[in-house]
Amino acid sequence: MEPNVTYGAVKRTHSCGELTSEHLGQEVIIAGWVHKWRDLGNLIFIDLRDRRGLAQIVFSADDSQANHELASKLRNEFVIAVRGTVKPRPEGMINPDMETGEIEVEVHELNILNTSKTPPFPVSQASTVNEETRLKYRYVDLRSERMKKNIMLRHHVSRVTREYLQAHDFVEIETPMLMKSTPEGARDYIVPSRIHPGHFYALPQSPQLYKQLLMMSGFERYFQIARCLRDEDLRGDKQPEHTQIDIEMSFVTQDDVFNMVEGLFVDIFRQVMDIDIPKPFVRIPYQQALDRYGIDKPDIRFDLELTDATTLVQKMDFKLFHRVLDEKGIVKGLRVPGGSKLSRKDIETWENDIKTYYDAKGLAWVKVDAQKFRGPIAKFFDQEALDLAYKTFEAEEGDLLLFVAGKPKVVYQSLADLRLKTARYLNCIPPNEFRFLWVTDFPIFEWDDENDKWEAAHHLFSMPKLEHLELLETDPGHVHGQVYDLVLNGVELASGSIRIHNRALQERIFNVVGITPEDAQRRFGFFLNALEYGAPPHGGIAPGLDRILMLMAHENTIRDVIPFPKTLNAASPLDDCPSPVDDVQLKETHIRLDLT
Repeated sequence: MEPNVTYGAVKRTHSCGELTSEHLGQEVIIAGWVHKWRDLGNLIFIDLRDRRGLAQIVFSADDSQANHELASKLRNEFVIAVRGTVKPRPEGMINPDMETGEIEVEVHELNILNTSKTPPFPVSQASTVNEETRLKYRYVDLRSERMKKNIMLRHHVSRVTREYLQAHDFVEIETPMLMKSTPEGARDYIVPSRIHPGHFYALPQSPQLYKQLLMMSGFERYFQIARCLRDEDLRGDKQPEHTQIDIEMSFVTQDDVFNMVEGLFVDIFRQVMDIDIPKPFVRIPYQQALDRYGIDKPDIRFDLELTDATTLVQKMDFKLFHRVLDEKGIVKGLRVPGGSKLSRKDIETWENDIKTYYDAKGLAWVKVDAQKFRGPIAKFFDQEALDLAYKTFEAEEGDLLLFVAGKPKVVYQSLADLRLKTARYLNCIPPNEFRFLWVTDFPIFEWDDENDKWEAAHHLFSMPKLEHLELLETDPGHVHGQVYDLVLNGVELASGSIRIHNRALQERIFNVVGITPEDAQRRFGFFLNALEYGAPPHGGIAPGLDRILMLMAHENTIRDVIPFPKTLNAASPLDDCPSPVDDVQLKETHIRLDLT
């Protein structure tokens, strides 16, 4: 038989999680969810949970038979309110694992505010449940301690961000969610217009153009905790909709942006996690990052770096390596300290990975003995090459030396992957350390082999380095920009740049990537026109809030720091979206479906 439910509001005097021995003897009213219950006959113990924590409440048949009988009908996730007296727990019954473990509430009155079906999974075991189920019943999953901490972390970081930026004279301004489609980067999500047949809005991939327009409008310092929507293939650190801390500043240099952002993150980590982050952050030019780490978002919590093997290769009688150099490829290596303990099977597994994922042709290696090498390519080292290898790699007995040869992109990607595998093998990645890094001087353009043309490497509005402007038309591949990424523990947190504030230069950039004046006017006319009305020098950045939180919470995916995320196939099990719409809605927006 269902217990009677009390309708109406309950006026709480305290939250469950705030009760301590300071409240002993006080009569309190608390409310929340039944987290756990134990029926011991004459006594019923319940852990009552609200947002701030747990409190143990006790029903005694000796004190109130009616309350005791009603309490016997309670089950997990029932919502109840109780009035009772705060008492010390009996000697030997203190729970040091609970914030309220020294006290309990002796209940005098019980009201059941709502019942609950048996939950699809126990809240205390939510993290062990498959993600599809967790997302379908997200309102249950969010009750778990882990998810509650993650969402509260999100709140605190957002609060500190607002306070910091407002204290530094930034103005918080909202930008449109319905805007003109200016396809670049990921695909736009488009929205049909009922009022304008055959016309569409786009949802913003970022507020990029609008925040630049705000600088042209004279606001000088803008920020927004902005929602961004991109129709792209997903992975652990991407979602169809995500949140970024959008920042733009007028009359600034790259250093001004760096100083402001570093101060923000120092403040966030100090206030939210009580961690002091040293500044200034390390700065590495893009090409140097590739040469040292093989990737433009390196994890610098450990010291392993790549080694240029060009000079060594020239001393070796290994025709394969020589042919790679003749074809304008590169040969680089990685020293794995103590790696000679790895079996041939382990090394072949690593080799298969780089063949599969990066199209590498193979992995060459030797193990370092006292005064010689062992392994597949050991025979190509004469004494001169052997001595040079020891010196080049600073090799020691017991090490493993790995070599990858080929096109630069393949070599960099392969060795960046092997660097991480090595770090995990050596167990040398400190889990509770946060190391920020600026990667600077990115190329403005990259070559698109598929379409046989140049395209923007960052976005179309980034200012080239001034000394490279003369190369725009003659050698775009060597034009680098005032473009920068902020990296934390091997994860790209943000991209930013100093922006173009001159129409003529902006049109030159469009011309390099094949955007005709007519197409530029059609796609970006409103923005180009604004550049002619007194646009100031400006620049900015947009750290991804979800990625920051993922790292701070030590999670593996941003889905676990977003209240209502989508799955990897961009669906929501919670509300079954995306979903079909009524024929009436399609007719109103002048759309006819063709699903063939």
